[in-house]
Amino acid sequence: MNEIERLLQAYDQFVRIPWDRSLAGAQKVWFVIYDPAQERRLRMRISDFEVATRNAGHDWVLFDLTDSFAHWLAHHDYRDAYFEDPEAMDLALEDFAAVIAEQLVATLSGPAISDQTVVAVSGLASLFGLTRASKLLRAVDSAIRGRMLVFFPGQHDGSNYRLLDARDGWNYLAVPISAT
Repeated sequence: MNEIERLLQAYDQFVRIPWDRSLAGAQKVWFVIYDPAQERRLRMRISDFEVATRNAGHDWVLFDLTDSFAHWLAHHDYRDAYFEDPEAMDLALEDFAAVIAEQLVATLSGPAISDQTVVAVSGLASLFGLTRASKLLRAVDSAIRGRMLVFFPGQHDGSNYRLLDARDGWNYLAVPISAT
């Protein structure tokens, strides 16, 4: 059995456990942690995570961050100037972080979302170098009704998480789900 199949099996067992409704938002976050080299394999199997979720009696909504920067930049008034001088974009990236946080909060608090819904977030690696995943998660965790499942290419040690195995990590209350 490969890493992704073991992750799926671990998730399937985990999603079936009764949910504690008294948890704080940050405690309602689940990280499916995998080797960044497995990103394409995992993406091909996201629909299997949805099936496991639905089979456990929960709803599923997928929020994909992969193209969020491209969409944001395509509609930005100063996009041409940023192509000429990318370093000038540093201040605008704060706006980008706020925009994706607003979009994710809107998804998490949408009318179709209940306390039995898993909102799955994919494409987290696409934020690397643009904004911090920790900043995004802190900005949205109060809006989580059911559970937020984050596909996390990286590592964790205790409550310290490192996206894409970067040197600096951050402490977070998320529940790790791994292949081991």
